[in-house]
Amino acid sequence: MFQFIYSQLIRLALPFILIRLWWQGRKAPALRKDWQHRLGRVPDMSGPVIWVHAVSVGETIAAGPLVRRLLAKDLGATILMTAMTDTGLAQARKMFGDRVAYAYAPYDTPGSIRRFLNHVNPGILVILETEIWPNMIRQCRRRHVPVFLINARLSERSARGYERVRRFAAAVMKSISWVAAQAERDAERFQRIGVAAHRVEVTGSVKFDVDIPDDVRKASTVVRKTLEGRKVWIAGSTHGGEDEQLLSAHQRILEHHSDALLIIVPRHPERFDSVAAMAEEMGLSVARRSKNQSPQSAQVYLGDTMGELMMLYGASDIAFVGGSLIERGGHNPLEPAAWGIPVFSGPHVFNFETIYERLLADHGVQMVEGSDDLAEAISGLMSDSEECRAFGARALMVVNKNRGALDKVVEGIIERL
Repeated sequence: MFQFIYSQLIRLALPFILIRLWWQGRKAPALRKDWQHRLGRVPDMSGPVIWVHAVSVGETIAAGPLVRRLLAKDLGATILMTAMTDTGLAQARKMFGDRVAYAYAPYDTPGSIRRFLNHVNPGILVILETEIWPNMIRQCRRRHVPVFLINARLSERSARGYERVRRFAAAVMKSISWVAAQAERDAERFQRIGVAAHRVEVTGSVKFDVDIPDDVRKASTVVRKTLEGRKVWIAGSTHGGEDEQLLSAHQRILEHHSDALLIIVPRHPERFDSVAAMAEEMGLSVARRSKNQSPQSAQVYLGDTMGELMMLYGASDIAFVGGSLIERGGHNPLEPAAWGIPVFSGPHVFNFETIYERLLADHGVQMVEGSDDLAEAISGLMSDSEECRAFGARALMVVNKNRGALDKVVEGIIERL
C-alpha cells in the first residue's frame, strides 16, 4: 500500500518537477539537455552493463576511484554513470571522457524506471551513499539485478525518519543485495530499518582513498606559480548564508595580511554572479577564473568553473569546507586534507560525521563557529608557517591511515557479480 501511494504521489508531482527543471534551465541550459533521460528514454545499450549511480558532484568524485579500479579490472562490461544533476554528469565526463557511458538518472516513477531498465538492462546497480529510490531499487530486484549500496551512511535523524514508515522502508531495504557501510553505527542503523545483517558489511569510507590525478597536480602547480609569495586560503563548496560570513572573515584577515587571497568556490553555478557582486559590494577586488582574469592583484579569486575545486585546493595554503556554517551538513573535508593543508569547517557536518570524528581525533581539522572565529584562526596560521605545515601534515596522516576501503568494496562487488 505504501509503495502504491508513494508511486502515485511521484506521478502527480512529475509535471511540476519537469516545469521546475525547465525553469532552472534558464540559468543552467545543460539541465534541459537530454531531459528525456529523466523519463527513462535513454539509448539502448548492448552487452553487460555496470550501472553506477551518484547523485551530484561530491558523490561522483567519490565514485571516481571505484570506477577507475573497475575499468582496470577489465570485466568486459560497459560502465554507465548516472547522476541527478548536470554538474554531477559534467564532473563524470571530465574524469572519464569516452571511457564510460553517461545518462541522467530516471525519476523514480514506475514507468520511468521500467523504460530505463528496458533500454540499459544492467547486470548490477551500484549506488553511492544514501541515494535510496524505492522504485529504482525494487524494480531492479524484481529483474534479478543486484543492488549494492556503497560507501553507505545513514544519520540517526534519517534512520528515525525511515522507522516512521517502517513497513514501506523494510520492503525497500530487503531489496538491497549488499550494504558496504562507512562505520559500525551506519551498519547498525541500516539493520534497524530492514537490511538483513548478513547483507551489511563495514568497509570504511572510500572517500579516504581519494586520489589526485597527475593532470590535476600539474594544473594546480600552474595556478600556484601565479600566486607566488601570497598567503592563499580557499573556501570550497560554499552555500547561500555562508558567503557573506566568509568574505567578512577575509576583510578581517586582510587587516593583518594585506596580500592575502581568498579563493571562493560556490557549490552551485547559478550563484557565481551573485557572489562576485557581493564581494565587490563589500569593497573587495575580484578576479574570475572563467574570464581568465589574473588573481595576482585581486583580493578574491572566484572559482566560477566546473570540476576544478580539487585543483584549486592544491593551489591554496589553508582550506575551509563549506556547507557547514549553515545546517546543510557539510561537504567532503578529505579533498583538501589529501593535499596536506590545514582544514577548517563550521559546526554543521552531519553528512560526514565519521570522517570528521577521525579528523578531530588526530587534530586534522578545526571547527569554527562563525566569521570572527574563522578569521582569527586563519590569521594565526598565516603568521605561523611551522604550525601551518604541521596542521596540514596531521590532516594528510588521517587520510593515509584510513585508506583501504576501496579495495574491500571492489573485492565485494566482484565477489557478488
